[in-house]
Amino acid sequence: MPKKFIRKYLPDSHKIKEHKTLRIFGTLLHDPNLWHLNRRSVSVAFAVGLFFMWIPVPFQMALAAGVAIIVRSNLPISVALVWISNPVTMPPLFYFAYQFGAGMIGAPASEFFFEPSYDWLLNEMLAIWKPFLLGCFTLAFFSSSLGFITMRLLWRLHIVRYLKQKREKRRLKKQNL
Repeated sequence: MPKKFIRKYLPDSHKIKEHKTLRIFGTLLHDPNLWHLNRRSVSVAFAVGLFFMWIPVPFQMALAAGVAIIVRSNLPISVALVWISNPVTMPPLFYFAYQFGAGMIGAPASEFFFEPSYDWLLNEMLAIWKPFLLGCFTLAFFSSSLGFITMRLLWRLHIVRYLKQKREKRRLKKQNL
């Protein structure tokens, strides 16, 4: 069931291999282990994808793909989860990360208004970079750990439920004989 459910929503491996950002990995993308769906590869892929979703750099997808290749987790899941922080969700996520980091440091969170300009980026980021990055990396670690543990537990729960159903079918079959 988890494999069927996950496969239904995964993009085609050929499309991913031909993606312009991921072409930098060349033949590394042909490793069959990057496309397998098992408890280890999926749970590690969740950890990788959810970690890089919080990292405020361009090309998060390429970074997640690189780490997925290194740790040999499921590449499509790692890359897809990075897109939780897309251009629409990124501002509220990163503002939350800043607020969270400011709360951890104990500094008052300053009010700021976003302007899509280079001057704003230089001036404002110099003022907020410590709580912002602390919040981003703390939330990255927390969400990747939570994603890893949750996927391991859900996969295990599914296996236990499947084995229970299988035993019940055998028991019913013996009773009918």
